[in-house]
Amino acid sequence: MRIGQAIDIHPLESGRPLVLGGVEIDSPKGLKGHSDADVLLHAIAESVLGALALGDLGANFPDTDPKYKGSASTLLLDEVYRKMREKKYHIGNVDATIMAEKPHLAGYKAQMTENVASILHCDVDQISIKATRGEKLGFVGRQEGMTALAVCLLEEDE
Repeated sequence: MRIGQAIDIHPLESGRPLVLGGVEIDSPKGLKGHSDADVLLHAIAESVLGALALGDLGANFPDTDPKYKGSASTLLLDEVYRKMREKKYHIGNVDATIMAEKPHLAGYKAQMTENVASILHCDVDQISIKATRGEKLGFVGRQEGMTALAVCLLEEDE
């Protein structure tokens, strides 16, 4: 058994799509980054990499590599899944929290959960995605950015 944890942070920017958990969300601002800047999938992917002792997201998918420019984070998480399988592990569970003042994410969480479970080849009841607001405090509360936290438990294949 291995455990990994991660946090990801991206600033918000007008004119970019907002993608969380592989779901495009109706919002006047999106997350700025080299890829689609999906903080949720980045935190989940990095927690798996951490559990496998494979370093962070930047070491595995450098923002200096043009092949990742504008890429969907679903593809990054899929690559992390392949690395996990090569090391003969599978998902025990993932617990993640998105911190975003707006928009409200309750209506999107089920699709995000299904997307993550599909990419990681596990049941939806092994994936927990929560959302909380910044209560107008800090960069999240001022709607300058979003962050996500994730913890994963990996189990060794038998």
